[in-house]
Amino acid sequence: MKRLICALLLLAMLFSLSVPAFAADPNIDGGGGGMNQGTSQNSWTPGRDGVRITIVRDSDNTPASTPIDLSNGANSDIAIHFQYKSKISYKNGYTLSPKQNGYTSFKPANAMPRIISSNGSSNITAIRNYFCREGTIRDIANAAGFDYDTLIGGDYKILLEPIAYFKYTGVMFAMTATEAALYNKQAGNGLRSKMVSLSHKNLPLSMFLETPDLGFPAWGGSTTQAQNDETIIASLGLGIIRFSEPDPEPPRESNVTYRCDTEVITAVTLSAGSQKTPDNPAYARFTINGRTYSHNSIYIPDGGSQLAWVKWRTPKEPGFITITVSSNCSVSSSEIAAQIVDLDRNPPPDPQANDRNDGFSISAKPSKPNVTSLSWGEWDCWWHEYWVWESDWNWYDDGNGGGSWEDDGEWVDRGWWEYAWLSYSATLTAEMQTKPDAKSPTASGKTMKSGYGLNANVSAQVRSSAPSSHITGVQNVVAYFPEFNYATYWRLLKRLNTGYSSTFEFQKNKYSTYGRPCHFSPVWFPDGRYTIYAECIDAWTPAGMLQINLTDDLTIRDSLFSDWHIRPIK
Repeated sequence: MKRLICALLLLAMLFSLSVPAFAADPNIDGGGGGMNQGTSQNSWTPGRDGVRITIVRDSDNTPASTPIDLSNGANSDIAIHFQYKSKISYKNGYTLSPKQNGYTSFKPANAMPRIISSNGSSNITAIRNYFCREGTIRDIANAAGFDYDTLIGGDYKILLEPIAYFKYTGVMFAMTATEAALYNKQAGNGLRSKMVSLSHKNLPLSMFLETPDLGFPAWGGSTTQAQNDETIIASLGLGIIRFSEPDPEPPRESNVTYRCDTEVITAVTLSAGSQKTPDNPAYARFTINGRTYSHNSIYIPDGGSQLAWVKWRTPKEPGFITITVSSNCSVSSSEIAAQIVDLDRNPPPDPQANDRNDGFSISAKPSKPNVTSLSWGEWDCWWHEYWVWESDWNWYDDGNGGGSWEDDGEWVDRGWWEYAWLSYSATLTAEMQTKPDAKSPTASGKTMKSGYGLNANVSAQVRSSAPSSHITGVQNVVAYFPEFNYATYWRLLKRLNTGYSSTFEFQKNKYSTYGRPCHFSPVWFPDGRYTIYAECIDAWTPAGMLQINLTDDLTIRDSLFSDWHIRPIK
């Protein structure tokens, strides 16, 4: 199996939690900034974007397919386009060839994430994941009429170019960044003067190379400032997917995933070849991120075993750390490779009133196992006294030719160490309640119109007979939504209190006018059941992590547009 290496060169290099169908090594960069207000003759609607796809032969950087355009929308209103040329073709001397009407684009089976930012905050993790997964690559191969296995065989690359659909001088255009720069030169800087935030900033900066490829340089300039025509033509508005053999993975004795800034418990099993007692206890020392944590005074009978563990807090930044373990017993894992991930880097983008998803169908909810009860234990050890008299008979001469035998013995403790297994357990219960946000003016009970916000509250409780050093409460709750097929985007909830009884709610939504802790349902969501899926995680014990998965429903009926009444001003 070949490995998909994504050189989708888009926004910020973020660690991905979602592994694509192929092993991926993404190389991603990009930028953008805020948009100015449009006019009736010159405007762009955020979300009206697409990507031009060209399959390129790796040996000589020559296009091996006719470019095709992917877009979530039909784009039937496009009046002028430039007949599907790639950036490579323009570099090789092709000129703009405008064509009226007849524009077509392919709608992928799974909707693309937003490509061009309106405020510099495009979700690059979602874009990268989308173009790195097998389903998308198969869609591209089918649309381009290219054999899928040949495409991923290592002899071809995929060139991506962001496309904007916008109105200029009252006419609807479809342009890549390169076409916009070439057109602006022909128009005497007219396009830049009217549409600079789109045509010369957010469109070209939505994708650029982090490393040179296909004869184009890496971009090291500003990611927030508008660029000139020549710079855009030479360096901006492109991304690349390349395929190659996988690099060998380094061997790991253990692999565990933790969340950033979370209290966790790391455990190993100690096995003793001889008994470990209060006079000669076992120990385990964990070296983690430059610090050493110890579990001391461990008692184990001859030939027995038990868990040894430490509680510690993970770093605030994602990455990999290696945990080493030493002990005076045999250890199940002397080295643990721990992956630290940040769950708070993939919230949904700003929903728009004109968002559409005509082919949407609701996916099945995830079916992950619950772990609501775990058991473990440790050995207790004490000395069992067994006193016996040990005689020491000695003859004592009385000096007159006689004498007697006397016992000079003493009481000796011939006891032994006794062991008892102390058993512990922990259980997790939780519930989630969703409801329309208070700012949803026409909601009733658990029924609301699409496009409005909704709230979620989660309560979780850990019960255990163990000491506090053995357990943590639930520390993270992650919510997933049906409009994103319970993937792509999610929300990390805010923890309202600490301890074994925890409560959570949505974080404040930065797109909420009122700063509400809510999630906005998409205005296009069909009438019917709207089910949120949430994972309650990071309740740790020496035996592992407790986890419970929750769902709760609202009913969508109608959309917020039915609450608007528009009439002419008298």
